Amino acid sequence: MQDLNPFGSRLRLRDGIEYFSLEALERAGLGFVSQLPFSIKVLLESVLRNCDGRLIREQDVAALAGWQPQGRNEAEIPFMPARVLLQDFTGVPALVDLAAMRSAMARFGKDPARVEPLIPAELVVDHSIQVDYYASPDALEKNMKLEFQRNLERYQFLKWGQQAFESFKVIPPGVGIVHQVNLEYLARGVFLQDGLAYPDSLVGTDSHTTMINGLGIVGWGVGGIEAEAGMLGQPLYMLPPEVIGFELTGQLPEGATATDLVLRVTGMLRRHGVVGKFVEFYGSGLSSISVPDRTTVANMAPEYGATIGFFPIDAAVIDFLRATGRPEEQVALVEDYCKAQGLFRTDVTVAPRFTETLSLDLATVEPSLAGPRRPQDRVTVADLKASFEKALTAPVVEGGFGVPEGEKDARIAVTVDGREGELGHGSVVIAAITSCTNTSNPSVMLGAGLLAKKAVERGLVPPATVKTSLAPGSRVVTEYLKDSGLQPYLDQLGFYTVGYGCTTCIGNSGPLPEPVAKAIRDGRLVAAAVLSGNRNFEGRVHPLTRANYLASPPLVVAYALAGTIDIDLTTEPLGNDRDGKPVYLRDIWPSRAELAEVLRRALDPDKFHQVYERLDAFNPDWNVIEVPASVLYDWPPESTYIQEPPFFKDMPPAPPPVEPIEAARVLVLLGDSVTTDHISPAGVIPEGPAAEYLRSRGVRPEDFNTFGARRGNHEVMMRGTFANVRLRNLLVPGKEGGITLHLPDGEEMWIFDAAMRYRQEGVPLIVIAGKDYGMGSSRDWAAKGPKLLGVRAVIAESFERIHRSNLVGMGILPLTFKPGQNRETLGLSGRERYTIPVDDASLQAGGELEVTATADDGGRVTFPVDVRLNSAAEVEYYRNGGILHTVLRGMLKRT
Repeated sequence: MQDLNPFGSRLRLRDGIEYFSLEALERAGLGFVSQLPFSIKVLLESVLRNCDGRLIREQDVAALAGWQPQGRNEAEIPFMPARVLLQDFTGVPALVDLAAMRSAMARFGKDPARVEPLIPAELVVDHSIQVDYYASPDALEKNMKLEFQRNLERYQFLKWGQQAFESFKVIPPGVGIVHQVNLEYLARGVFLQDGLAYPDSLVGTDSHTTMINGLGIVGWGVGGIEAEAGMLGQPLYMLPPEVIGFELTGQLPEGATATDLVLRVTGMLRRHGVVGKFVEFYGSGLSSISVPDRTTVANMAPEYGATIGFFPIDAAVIDFLRATGRPEEQVALVEDYCKAQGLFRTDVTVAPRFTETLSLDLATVEPSLAGPRRPQDRVTVADLKASFEKALTAPVVEGGFGVPEGEKDARIAVTVDGREGELGHGSVVIAAITSCTNTSNPSVMLGAGLLAKKAVERGLVPPATVKTSLAPGSRVVTEYLKDSGLQPYLDQLGFYTVGYGCTTCIGNSGPLPEPVAKAIRDGRLVAAAVLSGNRNFEGRVHPLTRANYLASPPLVVAYALAGTIDIDLTTEPLGNDRDGKPVYLRDIWPSRAELAEVLRRALDPDKFHQVYERLDAFNPDWNVIEVPASVLYDWPPESTYIQEPPFFKDMPPAPPPVEPIEAARVLVLLGDSVTTDHISPAGVIPEGPAAEYLRSRGVRPEDFNTFGARRGNHEVMMRGTFANVRLRNLLVPGKEGGITLHLPDGEEMWIFDAAMRYRQEGVPLIVIAGKDYGMGSSRDWAAKGPKLLGVRAVIAESFERIHRSNLVGMGILPLTFKPGQNRETLGLSGRERYTIPVDDASLQAGGELEVTATADDGGRVTFPVDVRLNSAAEVEYYRNGGILHTVLRGMLKRT
């Protein structure tokens, strides 16, 4: 912490505790700070507290203090979070990069220990568990055993990192999902360091880091590249965001859940357009929404496109901190600090000044799902049947499944474990209570348990063809499901606990029973998955489920019982009871009074103490891992999980001049809404270059594991880049998967193979895309992979926020077509050679370049593009070849 006192703002909070007062800035005439949105106040406090005259200057403080709701806020914010949060899929490559930076420092003859996180960095191992076993009492034990067999090398590496870096902490496997562990345990609310109090804030290497916004803590997802830079003391530069105020009034009606609320909010905000903006919730309705319900809404900020979805701290947050076992002195500090700082909301708090506002009466929220492909495509339970049947026969180009009219009623008999069943279009083959969105929320988890209890009492069971699973957000959830007496009923319906981690929502759904998989393939069926997650993009949940719907945990149980999404649960029965009488959803849906009764026992501080005071008790296999005590990592050459990446191996001490991109070829030509799932390898490793590489290293197919588990090996990841089975590369129209054309000869081949041939030929590469390029998870490999393939620039109609910054962080130039222009209006086929005249003289934040596309017949098209480097800092990152190169060269200069 600095000993400076800019604007006379360092004041006493109470004996022995000081803080930097925002009110002092208003007294100093810097603006109407008291009227700022709460989220902007938190950013402003960070800028003020870290104002040292070097990295952060007084003019930075003044610029943000003068934030204007509708004005042009062009002075970039140098934000320094209080901590960094990681999960193992994104955290392992981040740790790999830090270890590689240490190796580079040693090669330069400098002290490698200089590479050390300057703020707390906490990693939760939660993304490696897969649902291989399910619907059995020993599913959890067997899945965790397989998890360790598959990931031992990664876990050894994480344990090495925990001892090698002083500020790096690992929460071992089997405890819970990163965002729920953050809510229940890691979140401080307010930090106290060396007698100075300041707000908890963070960035995380998972896009759903925003879940913590429901606890009144500012935080969002970034790529691992940015997170590493933040750990190493580099401010995260951003333009002051617009803040959209979202007013909530009334209260949720009987039968509606927080999941229904968030699907409604997601649809509203996607239509409004909030990409790159803050959303801050306000209004009298906040007092009727519990903190877990708020975190459900905050979690899906990436799905509605916002940077954050923020709920201010109020009395409910204070109660939640106390109920989750935080020490009383910490709870008192949060309340005292926030009230003194103007960060505490009450029902009489005057609404801040917002850029724009929306409003929702909570009483109008209806039970809903989202699907079949996107989280913003909300459909009510009553409309689902008609919606699915319309999509079933609609052409693929119109977002449908293109099933011929004569095949829509196809049925195939299936036998699974001696039980007979039948599959058709719309059959539910995966029903998963999973994902951070809902498994942190006692109301929907206990609601699922109550619905299961009533279903069992009526004699209902899911069809044999449904793969059921329950992945609680933390061990605490298991405790309150047991104490409430509801877990046995979930078990009887097949919803046994399969693991503590992010499972089906990230594609770790495991294999379907072979008879089910064969029927889907043979019948070309549009099979369905219903999950309580936040992501349902194509190819994500499972390669064989083409229709994927997000739903609340109670609805997941309901559709598991029905066995199909081709049903109207408001008028059609789930099934028949033991007496042959029809059972409708309304018959077994838990009432608000029933839910309130079991909820009273859910948030017990003792449960949280029992779990988080003995983190090493849940996984003895983790405890026995031994690693050497060393500052440098000894990269094992035989490892197929962890390899030193090439990013810093040949890095010169000073950056070379920026060179134009000349006569580049298009590696992939893409349409709208291409997600990071399409770009970055995820899920199972299919046939292709990555599988061929692993076989060449002696790895058996049954031991391939997933791309996520192998993110620490660039050789695997670069071979899986753009290899999603649902990728539609328009250079090969009518086909899906990781294939492209090598030009000019037109030979069709794997994208990786084409990139390697282009490299041998000395040909630079670009990507051309449509709107919202890089939607979805904050995967740094969606930028690292293209970088290693030789991609120098991406020209798109628009970028999703996180992915654009990740491209910059890897030294890839993001460019956008001018409004009203795209590849179609310009007549670009993607077969041209592209020249982009970027150099040291022309490179500037927010600049413009003229791109020339030359066809093989000599015809030319010249068109302007906007340079999407948003700040001077991003220009510097691009000049250096990436953000970590910038940080490393800075360290070399200072030693």
